[in-house]
Amino acid sequence: MKKIDPKKLFSREWEFMLGVANIKQLPDHRNPEIAFIGASNVGKSSIINALLGRKIAIVSNTPGRTRQLNFFCSDKTLTDSLVLVDMPGYGYAKAGKKDVESWQKTSFEYLARRSNLKRVFLLLDPVKGVKESDKDIANMFNTLGVSFQIVLTKVDKLKEHEIKKTEDSLNEISKKWPALYPGIIRTSSVHKIGIHDLQNAIVEILNFL
Repeated sequence: MKKIDPKKLFSREWEFMLGVANIKQLPDHRNPEIAFIGASNVGKSSIINALLGRKIAIVSNTPGRTRQLNFFCSDKTLTDSLVLVDMPGYGYAKAGKKDVESWQKTSFEYLARRSNLKRVFLLLDPVKGVKESDKDIANMFNTLGVSFQIVLTKVDKLKEHEIKKTEDSLNEISKKWPALYPGIIRTSSVHKIGIHDLQNAIVEILNFL
């Protein structure tokens, strides 16, 4: 199989495909999907925009604005297309309890049932540290057998020893997470730190399919 070129893949004309509010609306295709999840206000949409080199995911200063599964693809005919999924943030959100429970249910069912989901990138903000909600999500991945990898966001706001402290803590905790793919990716959407590393990680997944 011909190896995928990261530069060519991410320089394509990416588009918003659809938003999914419940599991019945999931698109019916077999294309590989890569999902992104993290606590509210972790910078998830900003990372996706940096990854694709365009403002495609909505960035807001209000936590919890992503309230559905948002699908993005480089070809709406899904011919030789990778699909990226922006998942609702967990934690704080200005929404009613029933709405939050509905997003959580849809996200859980997506993670549990989606056979073409190849990996989830769990985004963590090292400024805030690893929270219990982050650990709960990681434990859920292990229960479901979903492959995931950790991405640190906003690393430009910390010094090297502070980032290293977070990584050391994660490496210790992650011994209990067999579904975790090794290698923590450091990123900053503002300074484009680690964006190429994230692109290469995604291409590596695709090249082994």
